[in-house]
Amino acid sequence: MTKTFDHGGGIRSVRVPIPDNPLGHTLVYVVDTDRGPVLIDTGWDDPVSWTELAEGLAACGTSVGEIHGVVVTHHHPDHHGLSGKVREASGAWIAMHAADAAIVRRTRETRPERWFTYMAAKLTAAGAPDEHVAPLRTPPHRVLPGLSPALPDREIVPGELLGLPGRRLRAIWTPGHTPGHVCLHLEEEHPARLPGHGRLFSGDHLLPEITPHIGLYEDPDDTTVTDPLGDYLDSLERVGRLSPAEVLPAHQHAFTDAPARVRELLAHHEDRLAGLLSLLAEPLTPWQLAERMEWNRPWDQIPHGSRNIAVSEAEAHLRRLVKLGRAEPATGGEPVAYVAV
Repeated sequence: MTKTFDHGGGIRSVRVPIPDNPLGHTLVYVVDTDRGPVLIDTGWDDPVSWTELAEGLAACGTSVGEIHGVVVTHHHPDHHGLSGKVREASGAWIAMHAADAAIVRRTRETRPERWFTYMAAKLTAAGAPDEHVAPLRTPPHRVLPGLSPALPDREIVPGELLGLPGRRLRAIWTPGHTPGHVCLHLEEEHPARLPGHGRLFSGDHLLPEITPHIGLYEDPDDTTVTDPLGDYLDSLERVGRLSPAEVLPAHQHAFTDAPARVRELLAHHEDRLAGLLSLLAEPLTPWQLAERMEWNRPWDQIPHGSRNIAVSEAEAHLRRLVKLGRAEPATGGEPVAYVAV
């Protein structure tokens, strides 16, 4: 049975499953407006997920064909995946921040072979062993999932109210998880009159029990050295200052006291950076650092694709330490190793 929940005040959520993923589902929010329902995110592009979304919308008293618009918090496939199908079925517009829209455009235009070549080069530079990189040099001849996501037709402008008739929904730019991630602040009194300032649709930026992945902003044609973790920490502090009465995240469950959760996450990352500095008493490549970091399972049990994500996260933390002047590249040698200052 499809699981839906009425959050009050013309806001409902539908649990849309993510196939073969421990997260389980994406919470797709249905926002009533004077022009019809608007979705915040849509879920993974999978037949079962599509059926669950359609049945969930029916349980909410509407249908896919009645959707007026789709607001995408970020480009990841468990959020943006079904947007194109919703638009085909309803004529709905799709809105996304320009930074993530650029990633969607690049993903559609880049041949899969280019991504495999790029990832192989990145992992080699990070110190990955040959046996890990080898499969990327001879990839299977198939189209990767998520390589044809829908192009958005509206841009989410940070700080502005979205065009949702009868609602006050303001976009808050919160880069870190992705460069164009947005939270959405519903500037309306909470229906249960909870203390605080409205409600916050937080996407993956602020979750009740999970620390979002912070990787690198991947662009094969851009050599800019970004600082995604720094972006995320700055964004967290900005969201904490909003003090919403309730947070409606894209995974797990709604919660209150956003400032307390922000403080927990800030402390978590400070502790993790301190722990990485102790590991960097000796020079380590990003791969070697990832091997030594604490994950939700031992390194030898982490599958190939998840190791790529882990190395990306390790490098994001290294970049933060270098920017803070607490670590630096060791002199000489390839791949580059890093050491605490």
